[in-house]
Amino acid sequence: MQQPVVETLSGLERRVDLVVSVADIEKEVQSQLKRVARTAKVQGFRPGKAPLSLIERSHGAGIRYDVVNTEVGRALDKAIQDAKLRVAGTPNLEPKTEGVEEGYMGFSATFEVYPEVTPPDLSTLQVKRAHTEVGDAEIQRTIDILRKQRATYEAREGRAAQDDDRVTLDFAGTIDAVPFEGGSAENFPFVLGQGRMLPEFETAVRGMKAGESKTFPLAFPADYGGKEVAGKTAEFKVTVTEVAEPVLPEVDAEFAKSLGQAEGDVEKLLSDVRANIQREVKSRSMARTKGSVMDALVDASSFDVPKALVQNDAQSRVEAARQELKQRGVPNADTMPIPADAFTAESERRVRLGLLVSQLVDSADLRAKPEQVRARIEELAQNYEQPAQVVAYYLSDRQRRAEIEAIVLEDNVVEYVLSKAQVTDENVAFDELMGTA
Repeated sequence: MQQPVVETLSGLERRVDLVVSVADIEKEVQSQLKRVARTAKVQGFRPGKAPLSLIERSHGAGIRYDVVNTEVGRALDKAIQDAKLRVAGTPNLEPKTEGVEEGYMGFSATFEVYPEVTPPDLSTLQVKRAHTEVGDAEIQRTIDILRKQRATYEAREGRAAQDDDRVTLDFAGTIDAVPFEGGSAENFPFVLGQGRMLPEFETAVRGMKAGESKTFPLAFPADYGGKEVAGKTAEFKVTVTEVAEPVLPEVDAEFAKSLGQAEGDVEKLLSDVRANIQREVKSRSMARTKGSVMDALVDASSFDVPKALVQNDAQSRVEAARQELKQRGVPNADTMPIPADAFTAESERRVRLGLLVSQLVDSADLRAKPEQVRARIEELAQNYEQPAQVVAYYLSDRQRRAEIEAIVLEDNVVEYVLSKAQVTDENVAFDELMGTA
C-alpha cells in the first residue's frame, strides 16, 4: 500500500487517509478470541471448553472494535511521526470507502497541528512596570481599616444616620401594592455605606433619625439576584429604631493582642503591618506588571491557534463556572445552560499566551530553578504564623511545589521581557492598587 500523505486543509487543519488490512485484523481478532476462550465461563461448558463459535458470538464484536481502533491508531501515529507533526487535540476518525482496495478498511483522520510560534521582536514591545509607595500614611490607613473592622457601636439619640453608623430599622416593601418574599424585616441592622443594601435604599436612610419613617420607590436592577423582583420598581416604607455611632478601639496593647500580637507590643504590630503591606503591594505590583507584559505579547502576535485547544479551555471554564455556582448553592447548577461561546475570546487569548510563553521558556531557558522555587516558597511562608511548617509542606508536596514552579516560570518570562522591551515606570496610587479607591 502507498504511504499515507498528510494533506493541508486550511490553516492548522490536516487530513490523512489510512488503510488497515482486514486479514491482519481478523488474524489478531482470532488470536484474542482464543486467549479469551481459555478462561471463559460459558453456561453448560467447563471453563475453557466452550466452542470458539460461542466465544465469537459473545466477545467477537467488542474484540474486533478494539483491534480496529488499535490498528488505525498505530497507522495514524506512524503517519504523524513520519510527517514530524505535533497534533493539537484529538483527531476525528471517519470510515472511508472510496478508493480503498478490496481486503482493506479505510479511514479518514482530520486533526489540527500546533502552529510555528515565533515570538515578536521584544525590543518593540511597550510595557508598564507598576510601582507603589508605602509610607506612614498607607500604614495608618490600614490601621484605621483594622480599627473599623473591630468597632463597637453606641446608640445616639437624635443622631442623623451617616456612613459607618449602624442603623437598625423595620422595613416593608411592596410591588404594585403586593408584598413580596424577602421584602420586609423587623429590627434589621446594617452598617451604612458598606454597600450591603442597594444604593437607593442607603440614600433614603442616610440622614434619618431614630423614630423617623419614610416611604420611597426603589428600582431593582435587571440583573438582581432575586428573579421575581429583578427589573421591577418597589415601594418601601422604613422606620428607623436606632442609630448607633461607631466607637473605634484605641491602638494599644489590647488592640495589638486582638490582631495576634501575643505580647501586646504596639510597635511590633505596626512593624508587622508594614511588612505585610509591603509584601501585598509587591505581589499586586508584580501582577499588574505581568498583566502589561502578557497583554503586549498577545497584542504583538498573529499566529493561528488550534481551535481544539480553545474549545477545551472554554469547556474547562464552563465546568469551573458550574462548580462555583454549586459552591454558592445555586440550584440546577449542573444543568444550567452556560454557553462555551461566552468564554471563547478569553480562551483563545489564554491558548495564544500559553504557546508564546512556552516558546520563550524554551528559547531563552527560563525554566524555574530549584533555588528560585525555594526562595518563593520562603517568601510566601512569611504570611503564616509558622513559616517553617509551610516551607516543609510545599517542598514535600509535588502538586503544591509545581504550582510555585509555574508562578516562578511566569515571573522569569516577565523579567526577561522587561529586560528587552521598552519599559515605562508607572506610579500607581495605593488605593488603586489595593482596590479601595
